[in-house]
Amino acid sequence: MTQLGEIQQAILNGDSGAVGSLPVPESYRGVTVHADEVDMFEGLESRDKDPRKSLHVDDVPVPELGPGEALVAVMASAINYNTVWTSIFEPIPTFKFLKKYGKLSPLAKRHDLPYHVVGSDLSGVVLRTGVGVHNWKPGDEVVAHCLNVELEGPDGHNDTMLDTEQRIWGFETNFGGLAEVALVKANQLMPKPDHLTWEEAASPGLVNSTAYRQLVSRNGADMKQGDVVLIWGASGGLGSYATQYALNGGAIPVCVVSSPEKAAICRKLGAELIIDRSAEDYKFWKSETEQDPKEWQRFGAKIRELTGGDDPDIVFEHPGRETFGASVYAARKGGTIVTCASTSGYMHQYDNRYLWMNLKRIIGSHFANYRESWEANRLIAKGLIHPTLSKTYSLEETGQAALDVHRNAHQGKVGVLALAPQEGLGVRDEEKRAKHIEGINAFRGA
Repeated sequence: MTQLGEIQQAILNGDSGAVGSLPVPESYRGVTVHADEVDMFEGLESRDKDPRKSLHVDDVPVPELGPGEALVAVMASAINYNTVWTSIFEPIPTFKFLKKYGKLSPLAKRHDLPYHVVGSDLSGVVLRTGVGVHNWKPGDEVVAHCLNVELEGPDGHNDTMLDTEQRIWGFETNFGGLAEVALVKANQLMPKPDHLTWEEAASPGLVNSTAYRQLVSRNGADMKQGDVVLIWGASGGLGSYATQYALNGGAIPVCVVSSPEKAAICRKLGAELIIDRSAEDYKFWKSETEQDPKEWQRFGAKIRELTGGDDPDIVFEHPGRETFGASVYAARKGGTIVTCASTSGYMHQYDNRYLWMNLKRIIGSHFANYRESWEANRLIAKGLIHPTLSKTYSLEETGQAALDVHRNAHQGKVGVLALAPQEGLGVRDEEKRAKHIEGINAFRGA
């Protein structure tokens, strides 16, 4: 049996504590992109770029473990849109991030390689910890958030997201979670929720924390009870958590989706006010360069029809270019548009009269700090927020999983098994799981 096989068997036997006495393997399988392939999609539109061609499963060396770091045996991971961006080499190849990071220090130089092991989520078991790590030990069952910070300068000590060397692990750093072993900083680790399987526990990380900061935190929209919250892509990987936070926080979600099937999922979560944008056939752009304010008005009227006359206090934005003009228009006077992504394009256009004359605010929100991530994970552990996992692939099928997300052919989150040989493993508290099984399975098979 291989060294990784021994580690896997110990975990599957429920003896995670034995992991620390087993040798660390010299290599592992990881999902990679290659530096010599960054031009492979040249001339193609984004929608035509196929992650199955650029994502590889390679044997790679286990990286050197540095101070304040941990090696984790990865049982499961998940797909985020940043893996799609990495796989199609947009907006820039991630090797530029790795090269810049590599110049920071001799330790960071490890990340500057001709291959990039991707992925920004994981659940697994700590294999080893570096010098100076006190809160975690080999055998701990963990999940990881994706904020990588150095914290040597003063800027990040009020909010670590403002650190001058803030990066997203597995996107702007190497040795990510779509692999059998991952390298993280110890302050990325959080306890694995004990009522979830490995794949369920891996799936919330990035999107759950992002939604928490964007909607709930004082660093984001600071949502309160009674707020009307317009949520784009409300059944998707990010929006599905925003919908749950709005409902749990006493707000009123208005869920924008693109199909009856996605509308049904929002209703299953408990949302009542739903707009199927495909059925309504909104066309916010007349052409590539001109938007249609009449469509903004029609959209705003639909929202008021559903809410009984109220405009959104908060607009939860992430599609970007396609929807941003409508979002700025639709927010109430004094309302907030909070944005964390631009999956339909980065160059936004909106009519500034609706912003300045109506005293609206645009807030940028990017992932979450450790405290926000910890709180978001705590809510998962308590069963107050649930994973939105709909489908799980094997490590070898990661390209197809990324293609699903790229083409929006998915619901909620798409998981990937690493060392876990099948779904359904890793549950430590069956009684708690039974109490929440309906919520846990809300997206299954969708």
